[in-house]
Amino acid sequence: MLDADDVRRIALSLPETVERELWQIPTFHVAGKMFVTVPDDGTSFAVRYPKHERGELIAAEPEKFWVPPHEAHSSWVRARLAALEDADELYDIVVDSWTQAAPPRLVEGFGGKRGAKG
Repeated sequence: MLDADDVRRIALSLPETVERELWQIPTFHVAGKMFVTVPDDGTSFAVRYPKHERGELIAAEPEKFWVPPHEAHSSWVRARLAALEDADELYDIVVDSWTQAAPPRLVEGFGGKRGAKG
């Protein structure tokens, strides 16, 4: 089963990612922009997600994705680790969030390499 350590391992495998503790939880940043947090008890994680597309994502997979009321006006979505299919899905979600925060030079040079799995 996937856990917060898997989120951490994948996030830190991405170029120029740093981990910082904010709000007493682990957060992951690239070029000064946060792209992943592991809130609460570590059973879920939050990622950047285009606000205008969130409703469709949540409607399609409500057992997997949701937005807490206090984050309703943000461009973030949460995912339940236990609901993910596998490490590949986790990797894809974290990378997608990273690409939204990373500068173009990093995204262009990255190319979606899957070195973080396993």
